[in-house]
Amino acid sequence: MPHTTSPARSLARGQAKYQVRFEWGSAGADAVSAGADVLVIADAMGSAEVIPAGFPGPVLAATGGNREATAAWVLAQQEGKGDRFAVAVIAAGADEEDGLRFCVEDLLLAGGVIDALADAGIDYASPEAASAAAAYQGLNRAVSHILSASVTGQDLIGAGDSQEIEKARDRLDVTHVVRVR
Repeated sequence: MPHTTSPARSLARGQAKYQVRFEWGSAGADAVSAGADVLVIADAMGSAEVIPAGFPGPVLAATGGNREATAAWVLAQQEGKGDRFAVAVIAAGADEEDGLRFCVEDLLLAGGVIDALADAGIDYASPEAASAAAAYQGLNRAVSHILSASVTGQDLIGAGDSQEIEKARDRLDVTHVVRVR
């Protein structure tokens, strides 16, 4: 039986009733960006482009170290707006021939941002966003190791491209820079 998306399912996938949303890749960004004030792209190795065409708001590039700065930026925007500032956090994943591959390093990066948003008081999160934050909370001390131990990290090491892992580790220490695209 072919899979079709009902209008109710499309609305649910967009997570529009939540202030903080979470999804994967370009298709996920398309789904949760409607009505969002900002997109936060979590791409630990910096290898994907997942910004929906025509997205009218700012796009922030998350790093392991700028999660608190990103949350402070979002809080300041919300205060300036005087109303909820909707945040769509996107884990980039890796585009492969057979579709989007889950990348644990992107999940943890996204979860770290969502966790920092909650710490800042922006915590009306979708179940998907809350789950990503919980993953980060459980593994935050292992993020540096996971960068090289993950499938992506092992692929980079095997290809002789371990400098990308070191760049990602270096970004874990950048604490006060919000990268707006």
